[in-house]
Amino acid sequence: MSLTLHGYWRSTTAYRVRIALALKGLDYGQVAHDLRTGAQREAGYRALNPQGLVPALETDDAVLTQSPAILEWIDETYPDPPLLPAASSDRAIVRAMAATIACDIHPVNNLRILNALRTEFGADEAAVNRWIARWIGDGFAALETQISHYGDGFAFGTTPTIADCHLVPQVYSAERFAVDLTPYPKLKAAAENARALPAFAAAHPDRQPDADLA
Repeated sequence: MSLTLHGYWRSTTAYRVRIALALKGLDYGQVAHDLRTGAQREAGYRALNPQGLVPALETDDAVLTQSPAILEWIDETYPDPPLLPAASSDRAIVRAMAATIACDIHPVNNLRILNALRTEFGADEAAVNRWIARWIGDGFAALETQISHYGDGFAFGTTPTIADCHLVPQVYSAERFAVDLTPYPKLKAAAENARALPAFAAAHPDRQPDADLA
């Protein structure tokens, strides 16, 4: 199957998908849309993704949007190695951990929200950084407890799951904005273990083709 990922090198949502594709050992093409210039809102891309957001994954017969749905599709279509545990209750826990990031941390910290804080509400960069740290801190505090309970080298158990696909990009974002990770030692250790794997390293923003254009 031919796969084309529409994304942006620094997008944490596209980063999640790159990790999953790399963990499955899948070849794919990339099309970059520079979020700084609003390229994701251009008519040509909106024809693929009416929401005008990245990522989008083109397959032979569909255009998939929203990274959690894309990750589930990747895992269902290419089941080896699995990114969800075997037991239904464990799968629910992993999905909940991923949703803590995908639903509660990332949406209030993505670029369009931060730009609205600056342009519509007059927030300076110090206030924006406090905003970012607040929501990352709330989510990471909850994840620290869950990883302490369920993690065994990774966010859940002994192998990477979709929780790690979400966690590593969010830690990247936290580090980018100088959020103190000291209160979250289990979370930080899980992210470091995941980032040591070749698939996670290959998906890193700095290793993407459009990073050279930044």
